[in-house]
Amino acid sequence: MKTKSLKLVGSADSLLYVTFPNLNNKKCITAFTTRMGGVSRGKYASMNMSFSNGDSSKSVRKNYDILFSALGLDPERAVLSQQTHTDNIRIVGEKDIGKGIVIHRDYKNVDGLITNLKGVPLVTQFADCVPLLFYDPENEVIAASHAGWRGTVQEIGRKTVEKMAEVFGSNPKKIMVAIGPSIGQCCYEVDAPVFENFSLLSYIKPESIFECKANGKYMLDLWTANRLILEHAGIKPKNICVTDLCTCCNSQFFHSHRASGGNRGNLAAIIALK
Repeated sequence: MKTKSLKLVGSADSLLYVTFPNLNNKKCITAFTTRMGGVSRGKYASMNMSFSNGDSSKSVRKNYDILFSALGLDPERAVLSQQTHTDNIRIVGEKDIGKGIVIHRDYKNVDGLITNLKGVPLVTQFADCVPLLFYDPENEVIAASHAGWRGTVQEIGRKTVEKMAEVFGSNPKKIMVAIGPSIGQCCYEVDAPVFENFSLLSYIKPESIFECKANGKYMLDLWTANRLILEHAGIKPKNICVTDLCTCCNSQFFHSHRASGGNRGNLAAIIALK
């Protein structure tokens, strides 16, 4: 597995994860997991980051301990989303610390998280959908959003930027964004209703994100779709790091819903302020 835009940390023989060079610095840390380095077994092997897909909770907690130890983060301060392909975004405060791992989540249908709290990792989960990580270095604000095709067409990327600006005064021109490993256009076949939904976004030309197939279906480029949505929200193109790793093509390294037919664990995208 090779990448030109991201950074691989570790090895396929042990813990292996991805970081985003445009976001990682002395004040911000990011990671996107692979399947490598955990203790889960069977279809979850070995680094599964979901407590809700049937895996042993002890194994998942151990996976968090392994990963967060490598990152220098405290898993008991992490906050997990509760994703249902919405455009709902939650501002994470002091009372939310630990929710999803050591404290019961008292929220549902949350696909985006934002905070300015230091040492509080935000965690969203994936198995082909697009992870979006945001960092405002000026105001020291971070965000993590989950963008499947539904979240993407609902412009969760734009709405995350707008919420950062509304609540914390973030300037879109100063926000750095990473579009993480996810299913690429090479593997993502969709039908006419998906095409029609994206056609409602007037500022995106269908031909820029869709490739028509002879069977009446389309190959969708979620990476470009999210990039265009972010640029429309005011993010500078130079501040967006776009993945070149397809989770489906690289299913030996990543959990992929399409490649596995749904029999899989979950990956996680993590961002935290130091």
